Amino acid sequence: MDLSSNCLTTLFISGLQLPIPQVNGRFFHSRGEVSKRCNNAIAMAVRITTRRVKTAKPLTAMATALITLAIFMVAAAPGTAFALRPVSRRHRILRHLRGILWNPLFRPSHDSLLRQNEEIDRLDLPRIQDDTELEALKASGDLVPIEESESLKVEPSLDPSRRFCRPWTRDFVQDLSEVYYRQFHDQIQVNSAVRTVKVQKKLRRRNRNAAPADGDTASSHLAGITVDLQRRGLTKDEIRFVEHYLFYLNALGLVEPEEESRHWCFHVMVSERYSDWRQTQTIFPHSPEEDPASAPVAAPVITTTASN
Repeated sequence: MDLSSNCLTTLFISGLQLPIPQVNGRFFHSRGEVSKRCNNAIAMAVRITTRRVKTAKPLTAMATALITLAIFMVAAAPGTAFALRPVSRRHRILRHLRGILWNPLFRPSHDSLLRQNEEIDRLDLPRIQDDTELEALKASGDLVPIEESESLKVEPSLDPSRRFCRPWTRDFVQDLSEVYYRQFHDQIQVNSAVRTVKVQKKLRRRNRNAAPADGDTASSHLAGITVDLQRRGLTKDEIRFVEHYLFYLNALGLVEPEEESRHWCFHVMVSERYSDWRQTQTIFPHSPEEDPASAPVAAPVITTTASN
């Protein structure tokens, strides 16, 4: 073999170092070149396996030789699973375009994670470490269940023990689901709610985009003030409706939303201030004839009442 070391990729098969020809990071595709390399490789494999035949039992030696030759011929041939090719330029362009076309109203950011954690620190809420702490918060009433209704459903795969959140977060979910149902006669779905640090670490091992379990940018799910709402499958009008609803509350400093592209959901952290604001509002349903696309703000129509 006259190939230089920088043009070889070494494949370890049955304890043998079998070189696969490579030039400038790409495998040979020329029919004549491949044929020549395959013949050389087969000859080398024959020499190696012949040595073993002399000292091994006949049947075992023959089986080893045939298996080694078959695997090596497949590995050396182009267009096989072993002939890995670089990512194409077209694939890189399409991946870049997807990033450009994904332009949500609430793009996830480092600053958003900081704001979510600042709210948790302001309220002096604990990051729930494990199931023991989770159950204690349920028993004390600090976490309340998210219950399905005519306007609200929960992702079936969500663990029943984690279908809980803070009371003001539940109020937000119920309010949004009721207004959404009046507008579209369909349900809002909750995909995720409270999590423990243990669950978040496990999730982060599977999803590199998941927020960390500690630090200034830790997931706000750990405090029970955040829910993920299903975005996948919604129409443009339905997405616009939810975005405008969140935009209105975000402008008041009551929620901190993000639109996640990996899981296609609305990640919404709800401030405790939502409870006080809610007491001053009267929510009326939209008229059935109203077109959601033409509404200036797709949020509940509200009027301010006198405070007690």
